[in-house]
Amino acid sequence: MMSGVNTRELIMEILLQINEDGEHSHIAIRNALAKYQFLPKQDRAFVTRVCEGTLEYRILLDYIINAYSKVTVDKMKPVIREILRSAVYQLKFMDSVPDSAVCNEAVKLAQKKGFYNLKAFVNGVLRTAAREMEQLEYPEKELEPVRYLSVRYSMPEFLVSKWLADYGFEKVECILKDFLIEKPITVRCRTYPFTPAIVRSGMEQQGVKVEDAPYLPYACNISGFDHILLLDAFVKGKIQVQDVSSMLVAEVANPQKGDYIIDVCAAPGGKSLHLGDKMEGFGTVEARDISSYKAGLIEENIQRLNSINVQAKVMDATVFDVESECKADIVIADVPCSGYGVIGKKPEIKYRATSQKEEELVLLQRSILTRAAEYVKSKGLLIYSTCTISKEENEENMMWFMNNFPFKLESMDEQMPEELKGETTALGYLQLLPGIHKTDGFFIAKFRRKT
Repeated sequence: MMSGVNTRELIMEILLQINEDGEHSHIAIRNALAKYQFLPKQDRAFVTRVCEGTLEYRILLDYIINAYSKVTVDKMKPVIREILRSAVYQLKFMDSVPDSAVCNEAVKLAQKKGFYNLKAFVNGVLRTAAREMEQLEYPEKELEPVRYLSVRYSMPEFLVSKWLADYGFEKVECILKDFLIEKPITVRCRTYPFTPAIVRSGMEQQGVKVEDAPYLPYACNISGFDHILLLDAFVKGKIQVQDVSSMLVAEVANPQKGDYIIDVCAAPGGKSLHLGDKMEGFGTVEARDISSYKAGLIEENIQRLNSINVQAKVMDATVFDVESECKADIVIADVPCSGYGVIGKKPEIKYRATSQKEEELVLLQRSILTRAAEYVKSKGLLIYSTCTISKEENEENMMWFMNNFPFKLESMDEQMPEELKGETTALGYLQLLPGIHKTDGFFIAKFRRKT
């Protein structure tokens, strides 16, 4: 508050942008902090933590508020709703902030936003919550498993029910628990034209904490730095921010020097650039996406990494490109998906999910696969991947594809880290689950063209 910016008002505005206007959380937070660059580091950290935490735990927070409010959360004015949610988050999860300060600041903010007549309401709900929250009863695991998981881990009942049917209680609880754990930033240290050891050493010399990420020798978790744009390794194109699950796509593809590769939904280009590095500058990776904006994101990364064999192109993956027919050694189809596997990084995904959206995505994915199949040359490879844990988008699409196109699954065990090998990788596909595996939720299937 010393900076002249009311941090709690800023938090409320960010939450309104996310929950009312549909903005992505990381973009809303980033834009707000960019606007107030002069904010002290402590204030910036407070804004980020309360925004992210309030969003992640929204269902739990609403459960608590509804226990002490005569007006249910869904009937409240949006401003009051976000003031209460962020305040209850602080009461429950932030011991460093005194309860009295949380309540007082919330009441002041309600008045400042023109809700003078609701000051007593806000004050009453928060002071009662502060006093009685620890004694509040929650749904019981044995009696109401869906509601228990929904409230305990702030996941909509629609998704809980769906995943329970697919994976069972124990796995689902592991997944939900993992979504709420803060993760480090994972980067791919380039193996060409650098060596991971030299890249790591450079980051450590700059004061970055560098730890081995699981499964792949060139993957690292990094922490202890202010902003990635200030890291020499990033600016000079020696690292690429990428989850290990995404890195596995290039491993499974196993390109050879001189291959022609088409990545049909490539932005921001991580997989394309990885494939380019694996070919050590030889061959061509055509990194396509639907808009100039997305192609621009790919181009930025190409320039930063000075990647000589990756080209960005504007192209719609659902529209047949006759020039590419039967030309590619490898086609990568990392398709738009529900994103359920990355809810831990983008929590707003869970609140916007519907069965209708998922059905529409499956149709889009099949449309893209239909086109992608036409670009694979005889005996060539098609790698299908998503960042979701939805069986409709993953295994069911895989079976649909095999039933309708001249492709067969091919074992990925030769390229797969030992710890990830199993019954399905021997067949040619892998479903990674948060909390079960040490990655985001991700699906990969490896298809070989029969003729």
